[in-house]
Amino acid sequence: MLAPKAFLDAVSGHASRLLNGETQIPRNEFEAQFKALLQSGFSKLDLVSREEFDSQMIVLARTRARLEALEAKMAEMEARLAPPAE
Repeated sequence: MLAPKAFLDAVSGHASRLLNGETQIPRNEFEAQFKALLQSGFSKLDLVSREEFDSQMIVLARTRARLEALEAKMAEMEARLAPPAE
């Protein structure tokens, strides 16, 4: 995993080289190169897409709900099996 500061330093260095080039590059070429640069940097970080994050949150919520239901059922069964208090 690349540290955030190292990532920003790398992006800054590459952007500086793109902007300070001796030849002017067209805007669309600059955007394409900068996008590739960012994607390369992001691939070195432990990131997930928003869609993946949202889907995992849904799975987690369902799992928690099922766990709570099982815990309630278990508590009910334990209460039935417990000897009456005298």
